Amino acid sequence: MAETISMPKLGFDMAEGTLIRWVRKEGEPVNKGDVLAEIETDKATVEVESTASGVVRRLLVEEGAVIPVNTPIAVVGTEDEVISEQLSVSGGKSAVSGQPVAAWDLEPAPMVEAVSAPVAGFVKASPLAKRIARDAKVDLSKINGTGSGGRIVRRDIELAMSNQSVATGAPSSSVVGHPSSPGDETIPLTKLRQAIARRMTEAKTTIPHFYVTSEYKMDSLLDLRRQLNNMLPEAEKVSVNDFIIKAAALALRQFPNLNASLDGNSVLRHGAVNIGVAVSVDGGLLTVVCKDADAKPLRQIAVEVRAMAGRAREGKVKPDDIEGLTFSVSNLGMYDVENFVAIINPPEAAILAVGSARELPVVENGIVKTGWRMKATISVDHRVSDGAEAAKFMQALRVYLEEPLRLVV
Repeated sequence: MAETISMPKLGFDMAEGTLIRWVRKEGEPVNKGDVLAEIETDKATVEVESTASGVVRRLLVEEGAVIPVNTPIAVVGTEDEVISEQLSVSGGKSAVSGQPVAAWDLEPAPMVEAVSAPVAGFVKASPLAKRIARDAKVDLSKINGTGSGGRIVRRDIELAMSNQSVATGAPSSSVVGHPSSPGDETIPLTKLRQAIARRMTEAKTTIPHFYVTSEYKMDSLLDLRRQLNNMLPEAEKVSVNDFIIKAAALALRQFPNLNASLDGNSVLRHGAVNIGVAVSVDGGLLTVVCKDADAKPLRQIAVEVRAMAGRAREGKVKPDDIEGLTFSVSNLGMYDVENFVAIINPPEAAILAVGSARELPVVENGIVKTGWRMKATISVDHRVSDGAEAAKFMQALRVYLEEPLRLVV
């Protein structure tokens, strides 16, 4: 039976996406789960998977088109079925299967008008490079990429723009007899940066944040990590952040109010504990989601998060990578940050900000010695929870971080 594939809704605030490339063409076979197309949202370039197996019978939108969510973009069916007989214009359902379909008639489906772009076809470039090139009207096909595998990245676009400025005789800001200084530069916000600005402004102006900070002994955890990694293959080695994800997920089981969302005058407590992990990408941050983190072993968490973070940095995330988060962890420990606070990512009720594990002079039983310590701060929506509950959560987190064998048994 013919099935329609629609523009997915990725995140509660997504309204539309740009279809940047068809991976499968009309007439080509496709299996359920195969990548059908790549779409660009405010946050990332996402691979859209086919929800059916068969043959791509119709592509309903052109590359470059801006498509509202839930709009049909393709039809997948058997090679010999008559599509027009399977689709009904009444009720938007298939006359045979009852599945939602587009209201097509016997005429070929109209193509959605494409957004003009300086380059036709697919060019291997990062999402940020594509956005900058599109805004500056730079032809990507004439640029040699210096990124991985010849991928065009931001610096390549900026170099091309600089060379173009020199070639056209743009005025220089240098003064004779004095060292030249760079002139003012206006950089348009990328879609990702605009989305971050919009959501963080909303969060800080509408959510009453409060913060609770705790310091944890990390000696046992770091020692256990070393022991585990000595036994694990490279692809399965665990990071400190993997321990924190698991610890936070288990602690949230005791405090469901913090694994929740505000829904009008009600609090929606989520059954699953899906931990969002902030990943630094070109032009901003992207949160990938470790589903059911409380029920997964550390090794599985490590493998999944590493894979999702890699796809995020390459601009190749899958819809499932970024959907369904219920609580977030933002870790700046790798940047030698002692402590910071994070802004809640709506509609979540809380987020945990994690600093570096540091070797410090500490006092234990009246004796000064060295020890490893790490600070973490939870930001909480005061409409959903209070300081005492947040403090108890941080105490529960302490048990798991300071007695890390609990995370592997």
